[in-house]
Amino acid sequence: MSQAATAPVVSPSPQAAGPLKRKSLWVRMRENYSAYLFVAPFFIVFTIYVVGPIVVALGLSLFSYDAVSAPKFIGFSNFMSIFTEDRLFLRHALPNTFFFAVIVGPVGYLLCFALAWLIHQLPKKYRDYFTLLIYFPSMAAGVNLGIVWIVLFASDKTGYLNSFLLQIGLIDQPIPFLYSAQYFMWVMIFISLWQSMGIGFLAMLAGLQTINTELYEAGSVDGISNRLQEIYYITIPSIRPQLLFSAVMSVVATFKGGIIGSMLMASTGQDATPGYSGLLLTGHIDDFFKLRYEVGYSAALSVLLLVMVLAMTRFSFFLFGPKGDE
Repeated sequence: MSQAATAPVVSPSPQAAGPLKRKSLWVRMRENYSAYLFVAPFFIVFTIYVVGPIVVALGLSLFSYDAVSAPKFIGFSNFMSIFTEDRLFLRHALPNTFFFAVIVGPVGYLLCFALAWLIHQLPKKYRDYFTLLIYFPSMAAGVNLGIVWIVLFASDKTGYLNSFLLQIGLIDQPIPFLYSAQYFMWVMIFISLWQSMGIGFLAMLAGLQTINTELYEAGSVDGISNRLQEIYYITIPSIRPQLLFSAVMSVVATFKGGIIGSMLMASTGQDATPGYSGLLLTGHIDDFFKLRYEVGYSAALSVLLLVMVLAMTRFSFFLFGPKGDE
């Protein structure tokens, strides 16, 4: 005896029933108004102090504007002048910026990680003291530049560094560290590295303290036999978000390093760094904006600096961003 075949019940697909109606943005905002209220303060501040200046700089870069007369639209002429007529930019500002960034960025980043790792190895009761000691220079930067560094690198025998080098017989006469094109950039690099233990350093230290210690125990069972292997196979992968944050902060701080040269110039009464040896892109922007009042041209330089920072930030995401299904 045969059984009658039962036809399967097929539910109508959404496409057959007609396209689904999406709620408008205004309706969704009204339904989730509490979430938007929490986001609003950050969004307002971000728009005013980040998005707004970027949009203004992009607009002004297309104009010839001296802050007095009416702006005159010139298209991309400012950008063409940067790469064809601006000798200070091509000979000093751009090479100095890359040289400064290549040394201060990676070295400062590695110092942050090394010091954070070393402090993490200390007993808990000592960590706070050493953390404050390392982090303090980033909080007192202005005072240090105006007082400590001028005394340390003074160009006569009263300078601490010159006095020490004379006493041990390494030099016969004082070295003009702050007035010589040979040494000025290296002084800037030294100060920048000393100040590089900022938010990125704290982020790395905080990340190290969140690592589950059971991972190291499991690693020792799987064959990890020394600290270098622990760092490579366990520590670095475990704090990848903190490493990414620190890398981005390091990029931003490195490209803002020109302020050090400006403060050293002001403290020593110089109108420019010796032989333009300490002229970075940020200082070049200040020169055109504050002294020459070429607002449109300085805006074009700012856009170029923004592109450089974005490129290095993307490279940081490539190195420390999520991989695969992370």
